[in-house]
Amino acid sequence: MPVYHVVLFKLKPGVTQEQLAKWQKTSRAMVGKIPGLISLHANPPLPISVPRAKGFDMGLVAVLESPDHVASYATHPAHLEVHKMREELCEDTLAYDLEFDAAEGVKL
Repeated sequence: MPVYHVVLFKLKPGVTQEQLAKWQKTSRAMVGKIPGLISLHANPPLPISVPRAKGFDMGLVAVLESPDHVASYATHPAHLEVHKMREELCEDTLAYDLEFDAAEGVKL
């Protein structure tokens, strides 16, 4: 069954929009390179969510084909490149993986 890989990021002070744009572009480019990675979206929280975001400035949702693909995604060279960028830009992260039944009508 497909998996939502959800990650929240607290950015370090001074991170620029250019750095974020490069990170987002590099992250999205993993789709098509990493087997089982169906889609990936990353953005800051909506203004209505900021008061509840506990300092997390950016979120990512990746959809993978199965739980097995989460493990291979984590060690793939394209992801390791994005992971290195994340370490440079972020002071904290929170990750959460959710498996879901695609027959329930979840479409991305």
